[in-house]
Amino acid sequence: MQSSVRRQMIGLFSVMLLFLCPCKSTEPKAFCPASPTPQGLEGPGYWPGQRLSFDGAFMSSIVHSFLQSVQPHPFPKELVVSVIENTRTITQEETIKKVLTYETGLLVCVAIGIIYIILVPLIGLCFACCRCCGNCGGRMYQKQTSNTQCKRRTFYWVTVLITVFMLAGNVCMFLSNSYTGEIVRASSGDVNNILENLQSYFNTVPKQIDQVINESSVTVDNISQDINDTGHLLGTEIKKHLEGPFQMTLGPVWLLEQLINITDTLLRRLNKTQPELQSNLTVLQGKLSNVTQKLSNSSCQDNHFSLNCSVDLNLTLSNLSELSSCVVQARKIDLNKQIKEGQEYLESIPQRVTNETRDRVQGIMMQLQGIKTDISKLTNKVPLNILSDISDVLGNAQRNISTYTPYINKGEQIRGIVAVILCCLILLVVVCNFLGLLLGPAGLKSNVSPSERSSTANCGGVCLMAGVGFSFLFSWVFMIVVVILFIVGANTYTLICVPWQTGQLFQVIDTPAAFQVSQLSQLNVSVSDIYNDCHHNKSLWITLHLGNIIDLGDILNVSKFTVNVHDEFEDMIITFPNITLLSPEIQSQLRNVSSTASSVNVTSIIQEINAISKQNLNVTADELDDLANNQPNDTIKASLQKDANYLRSLQTWIEAIINPLVCELNSTINNISVIASRINGTVENVLEAFSYAQSFFNDNTTEIVKSKTRRFVNCHIEFITTFAEWANKTITDQVGACGPVASAVDEINQLICTQLVESLNAFWFSLGWCLIFLIPSIIFSVKLAKHYRRMKHTDLNENLIMMNPVPRANIKM
Repeated sequence: MQSSVRRQMIGLFSVMLLFLCPCKSTEPKAFCPASPTPQGLEGPGYWPGQRLSFDGAFMSSIVHSFLQSVQPHPFPKELVVSVIENTRTITQEETIKKVLTYETGLLVCVAIGIIYIILVPLIGLCFACCRCCGNCGGRMYQKQTSNTQCKRRTFYWVTVLITVFMLAGNVCMFLSNSYTGEIVRASSGDVNNILENLQSYFNTVPKQIDQVINESSVTVDNISQDINDTGHLLGTEIKKHLEGPFQMTLGPVWLLEQLINITDTLLRRLNKTQPELQSNLTVLQGKLSNVTQKLSNSSCQDNHFSLNCSVDLNLTLSNLSELSSCVVQARKIDLNKQIKEGQEYLESIPQRVTNETRDRVQGIMMQLQGIKTDISKLTNKVPLNILSDISDVLGNAQRNISTYTPYINKGEQIRGIVAVILCCLILLVVVCNFLGLLLGPAGLKSNVSPSERSSTANCGGVCLMAGVGFSFLFSWVFMIVVVILFIVGANTYTLICVPWQTGQLFQVIDTPAAFQVSQLSQLNVSVSDIYNDCHHNKSLWITLHLGNIIDLGDILNVSKFTVNVHDEFEDMIITFPNITLLSPEIQSQLRNVSSTASSVNVTSIIQEINAISKQNLNVTADELDDLANNQPNDTIKASLQKDANYLRSLQTWIEAIINPLVCELNSTINNISVIASRINGTVENVLEAFSYAQSFFNDNTTEIVKSKTRRFVNCHIEFITTFAEWANKTITDQVGACGPVASAVDEINQLICTQLVESLNAFWFSLGWCLIFLIPSIIFSVKLAKHYRRMKHTDLNENLIMMNPVPRANIKM
């Protein structure tokens, strides 16, 4: 229990010392640095794609349905592969036969178009010749029958319906043409943005790899700096754990010095006060002796005052002489020198660790540089030349686009003009039909003879025949355009767009023949796998299967280094010389001081001082006054009264001079007694603190060195292991995340198939739609025109018909 109390006192003194000692504000370098936190990988910047004003796929469902009807066969992947590989196992005739079989539906449509192109002008020529000869409705005579009005109405509504269908197709032509123009005008910018995004991606991948390598360099340099500073870091940590018990000695030593200094000050004060007091007491003793002698010689009655006025006023301070000698001896003990030697021993630990570990550190530094060199080889092993070549190709493509963009825009302008002309010619036929359908009924009267029809009705019939003429004149030319666009658009859709969406196109590209000049063939990867992985935004390492050609585990394998570092530090022996914090001689002197201080007894001195302070001459003076009052002799009486007054004056002098000195001497001696009693316990605390520090140094230094060395090694091993794991995960999971590549492919698909091909197919489908309806339009327009045009010959049965009309013949339009 006593030892525990003493340890608590030592701790209290240590805390007091911390408050009394100045503190440094500089923050030391971390013994164990935090785990690396590298910055995120640099990402490329992307240009957004342009947005068109309206959707050009408004006819996609109709066109797709038609193309699927005429081309129901699945994508001929084997046929395309065989054509690409040009194998000798399949003859040219067999290949042509398979191609024709696949293109059967398209060839039928082309054949129909060719027939249309051939027959329509021939029929138109024959039709014109026949009409010139008075046939095929060329003879301006219309026989009136009972169902003439019914036929006219039937022809009218059929022609209206056909014309509406043609108008719908013509509107779709205008829309698809406008959409195609907008696509072509925006395509150069879109393609340039797509290529710019791809080039930015391919240029960023090497930067990301360089970033990982740079992070490795920074990490290795930091570890190298710590390893090179092993003496300071490890030595400071060892010193910090050894100086704790040593610091516990400073409080008791400081307190003991303060007690010795206070005791010395009190003794000096005592040595100053005691002679002065003794001198005054000697004077007082002489004066009291004179009074006593005078009273003894007087002839007064009851002369017994000589004993009452005589007191012993001598002070003996021999008990404090040993304490004074003890204080002098204690001041000769230089405990600060022992403290300074201990502090110098602790301050020498970092330099001693540096000297002990210098050779080992150099070997570890060489191994760290080897790790740095191995990681830097990653740039040479990753096939970045492929990305560089692709980036160059993209750059050339961008330059070509910039070069040919004006020509493309010029060609688009010409194409747009031609398309508008086609649309306007179809619209001209539609307008002729609508004019005929409006003017004919407007000027027709049922009770008027065909030879006397109004000019309005006749103009309506002429408009219908004009539409027929325009149809024969231009429709076969339009069909040529339809056939050409149909062959291009239909095959593009069925052989490129559809397999592109289903992924079969990538399987065709994956054929060995397609990769004969590609550097990707050495990586044993397929385009379809790359596309699928990029859709999931996987890294370049996973996408290109770089693990098959690069042993990343071997490059980032730091286990060899960690084992070597661990072995180097385990074999390293750091020794410290023994130090004696407190010699046996000094311990003996301190115990002598303690025993002397504990043996100080001031009781007798205090009693002497109390005896002096108890003397009161006023009492004796009062007794002399009483005695004087009883004396019959006036002379004796006056003498006694004079002696009484003299004693009172002496008492006044005692209270003014002697009593303050007595009080000061009493206080000093009491303080000396209290301090002396504390010296004993403080010396015991000093001896115990030095004993504990000495035992701690002797018993724990070796273990502290081993534990701190092990922690230092494990900390830096964990540091570089954590970095290796980060680098491995970053390279395999983040570097070159190829989602932008898949996005670029999808944007190209959107641009080519969803926009350009769809608008192109919508145009030829709309034009073909109009051309198909031109045939019934010709037929019914010719039939209907005869009901509106003015005839040159009158029907002989006209009067008869008018006299006996069929009920429906009189119905007005």
